[in-house]
Amino acid sequence: MSQSYAENPLLSYNEYLKVRDLLKLQNTLSEPTSHDELLFIIIHQTYELWFKQLLHELDACIGWIDEGRLFRANHSLRSVISIERILVMQIHILESMAPIGFLEFRDKLNPASGFQSMQFRELEFASGAKDAKIFDSFKDDDFAYERLKRRFESPSLVDAFWALLERNGFDVKDTGGRIQTIVEILGSPEKYAELYNMQDLLIEHDELIISWRYNHIQMVERMLGMKRGTGGSEGVGYLMTTLTKKFFPELWEARTHLKIEDVRK
Repeated sequence: MSQSYAENPLLSYNEYLKVRDLLKLQNTLSEPTSHDELLFIIIHQTYELWFKQLLHELDACIGWIDEGRLFRANHSLRSVISIERILVMQIHILESMAPIGFLEFRDKLNPASGFQSMQFRELEFASGAKDAKIFDSFKDDDFAYERLKRRFESPSLVDAFWALLERNGFDVKDTGGRIQTIVEILGSPEKYAELYNMQDLLIEHDELIISWRYNHIQMVERMLGMKRGTGGSEGVGYLMTTLTKKFFPELWEARTHLKIEDVRK
């Protein structure tokens, strides 16, 4: 028999969600406090909570792919995409800050930078974009460094996907083989229904992260123009270089090679 609420009378909404603790976590640095600093903190803390859930879903997805449970894996990917759509839109809330209001507290953030978001770097690693140079930004943070090291050394979503296709008899040992495999799946959606759905969800995951990067660039330029980043980066100049990053470049390239004669009913 399930436990009724009456058997746990001390539990409340606020207690379960630790609302009292949560409300204590927004500590501003500006003096006097800038009106916009609270918004800045809340938006970024919200991002970190969503990143935590994204990592939870990606870890589950990788496990289910390894077990051949493609329906469950695709279900988690749909959750990932739903969250990422929120992340893309959430950027625009920051644009409600006045540029001069942001400048009231921005210098207090030095040398901290969004580049140091441990969980976003974990998200990149878990998705398949592993850049060892990222570790340089976390060499003085043992907690973040160890988490990133584990992620870097663990199989990614990219690894799990191509291993799945190899187990299903596809030749994915090199880039050409991977592209041709995706062309075959794109041309035979009913024959490879779950694989077709998965590659479609993976390319949307890629697309939404690119959209998030682009919207982030637009927001930064709208607020700060071409000022350097608080962590010493080139700001917008650096962020522009990230737009070419893709987790699954072969999925995008396959669309170039798909021809009408590849379609199988």
